[in-house]
Amino acid sequence: MSTDFQTARVALGARLRELRAEAGLNGKELAERLGWPPSKVSRLENGKQTPTREDLSAWAAAVGRDQATTELRGRLHSLENQYRTWRRQLAHGHRPRQELAFVEGQKTQLTRGVETALVPGLFQTADYARHVFRANVEFRQSPRDTEEAVRARIRRQEALYEAGRSFRFLLWESVLYARVCPPEVLAAQLDRLIGLIGLDTIELGIVPFSAPLRRTPSHGFWIYDDRLVIVETINAELWLDDADSIALYVRAWDWLAESAVYGHQAHRLIARSRAALDVGR
Repeated sequence: MSTDFQTARVALGARLRELRAEAGLNGKELAERLGWPPSKVSRLENGKQTPTREDLSAWAAAVGRDQATTELRGRLHSLENQYRTWRRQLAHGHRPRQELAFVEGQKTQLTRGVETALVPGLFQTADYARHVFRANVEFRQSPRDTEEAVRARIRRQEALYEAGRSFRFLLWESVLYARVCPPEVLAAQLDRLIGLIGLDTIELGIVPFSAPLRRTPSHGFWIYDDRLVIVETINAELWLDDADSIALYVRAWDWLAESAVYGHQAHRLIARSRAALDVGR
């Protein structure tokens, strides 16, 4: 669980404890009013459990502070908006998440990204995306809507050709070798990357294995203008919109960009990885 998320949950728990204390109740007494086990009150107050909207309404009513419901729910909304579990996001399949990405992309002029394992969705071929989605469905045991998700992802790529937009991506060289699909599919995907080099809306940098690094590419992230950073973890996405977090990720991107190669040097690295596949053109 992210430190930012847990800190926010602990702060919400502290506010719940404050409201209980102001009402002159101990934890056991409040639990009796709510019809809850005392352990639930303790977990909520200590940031060990995330409350539901209904929990917060019941808490405010039990301490005689109905007017605090709006404040508490606002804190919960902020917490949930930042920490978005994959289970919740993929409850209806991958297509809705792709459509959400389309909306964010439409609001953005400059998109910067770092990828350490996969080709960015904006650059994926349909076949490559299909294999990525199928593996994700199996891993997350989410609804199978692979073809709908692929179509939504390809639709997002229309933005690459829109004047006024800019896409600056850094790929760790390992992305070029990750066998997340059959060799012939990966070969076509690498050809696609080569074809994107030189497009005026795209700056594609490859960070070579041998490059000196001021900052290691520990995980992938995307920066939307200077308003939002999205970080993907195994169990959730973090949507960070506070100035300090954005500045930190921009610095991480800048430092990693110093180690990247572009243009013909990037082309050479991609071509070398493709040649290693021993698949005909």
